[in-house]
Amino acid sequence: MFKKKRKPLQSAARKLITIDSPMSVISEQFRTVRTNIHFSTADQELKTIVISSSTPNEGKSTCAANISVVFAQEGKRVLLIDADMRKPTMHHTFQVSNRAGLSTVLTRQGALEDVLHETQMENLHVMPCGPIPPNPAELIGSKMMKTLIEELKQKYDLIIFDTPPLLSVADAQILSNECDGTILVVNTGATEKDSAVKAKDTLQSANARILGVVMNNYKLAKDNYYYQYYGTAE
Repeated sequence: MFKKKRKPLQSAARKLITIDSPMSVISEQFRTVRTNIHFSTADQELKTIVISSSTPNEGKSTCAANISVVFAQEGKRVLLIDADMRKPTMHHTFQVSNRAGLSTVLTRQGALEDVLHETQMENLHVMPCGPIPPNPAELIGSKMMKTLIEELKQKYDLIIFDTPPLLSVADAQILSNECDGTILVVNTGATEKDSAVKAKDTLQSANARILGVVMNNYKLAKDNYYYQYYGTAE
């Protein structure tokens, strides 16, 4: 069913710090994100998560990949879907083919088993975007998407969607309404407050369940406990 497992590549390792440097400060913070997600959904089974940002270049795709890794490290069977059908990146991160993916399944031009790829991380599979379609929002909001999500829930413990920025297009807003929770990534010191607030309002208008916010590129002081304890760990 799955494509041959790929060996870890340097280009992927640079982005996947949770694999390359699991005892680093950043990897520990991704595990903290995982723990906080567990706490936020204690009374509800969480099967689908949307990860987005307000604007481009906030690090949402890198966060999505690393959050997927730490859940897989926990033993969950995880699928990471590149639902950014405008500027996909996951096929680069995990070094898989993008000739077929989410877009081909949603347009019935390819079979599901042909677009699920194993990764260098046990328990983690990735579905790339596939060819960029002319109508991403329509595909995201289609009945076929709902059917696909329900089918994948039977195969995986957790499905994580990397989506386009909320203030750029409607894709993430549409998908967040169908999923169990949404995480907003904010680039510390770069994201404008108004943009973050508008992104939150956009999710609320879609009746999305906001699990929390990931503050990306936050700088820890060298006297911080986590910096001292994990900062020099190999």
